[in-house]
Amino acid sequence: MDTLRSIESFVKAVQAGSIAAGARLQGITAAAASQNIQRLEKSLGTRLLVRTTRKLAMTESGELYYAEVQHLVEELARAQSAVTEFHGQPQGRLRIGASVAFGRHVLMPLIPAFTRSFPKVSIEIVLSDSNLDHVTEEIDVSIRFKEQLEPGLVARKIATVPVLYCASPDYLQRKGVPQVPEELSAHTCLMYRVPVDGRLFGWAFERNGIRYAPVIKPGIVCNDIDSLRCLAVEGAGITRLAAFVARDDLETGALVALFQAGPVSDTQAGHSVQSESVPLEFYACFRDKHAVTNKVRALMDYLVSAIPQTW
Repeated sequence: MDTLRSIESFVKAVQAGSIAAGARLQGITAAAASQNIQRLEKSLGTRLLVRTTRKLAMTESGELYYAEVQHLVEELARAQSAVTEFHGQPQGRLRIGASVAFGRHVLMPLIPAFTRSFPKVSIEIVLSDSNLDHVTEEIDVSIRFKEQLEPGLVARKIATVPVLYCASPDYLQRKGVPQVPEELSAHTCLMYRVPVDGRLFGWAFERNGIRYAPVIKPGIVCNDIDSLRCLAVEGAGITRLAAFVARDDLETGALVALFQAGPVSDTQAGHSVQSESVPLEFYACFRDKHAVTNKVRALMDYLVSAIPQTW
């Protein structure tokens, strides 16, 4: 068992980029992890890691050994989960990753009912608008919208959420109400900058089955959706919000949804058309098919049944 613990310390250190970060994943001190790795190196009779002040690097022997044992830790964790869940309720730690807005507005209100149904499952939730690494951060399942999907992850669609373009009544009284997306170019647009790659999240519409993006000029840019919602409520401009973010403000009248009426006349085309915003599609993502344990499957089934089909 000591050897397995030492192997785990070595693998976690490599995956996390440092012995201290790997130790945190194990729930032990950096000193204990370092001692584990030293014992492993002594038993193997070779150096596995080169420790410098700036980074951690593997020796040639370390690379060979890592290639052989990196899956061992994951297989042991899956085996333990399978045994503990055998003939019983899902149990053990379930680490969930999600974007900040989805976590606040959708996931958090649903989790208490899930934990009441599965009291032996210990939930840990990591909210971040950056892509979470399933291995180094030990994420069992992450909730991502379509544009965040990464190659290699297994994804299951769990929700389609309408996107609404919103502004305060005060702003619309001062600046006028755009009737078609093309008129957004004359308005102050509050846009979201994606933390992962720094790009502005585009505003997309569909008309007659064709997707297009109108020309817009960003007035204010922010990397937090709820902050953009606050700016819109205060009359700073028009912003793009998922329905679950805008819902409460729409109900109170603090925000007004645009482009929601029936067909509008397109003078250039000479006929009535309707522009619709492109919705957000959310997916539950796993490292691989083996990561879908009983507790993960229970969460997925619960989310699919609990998340509204219409908003």
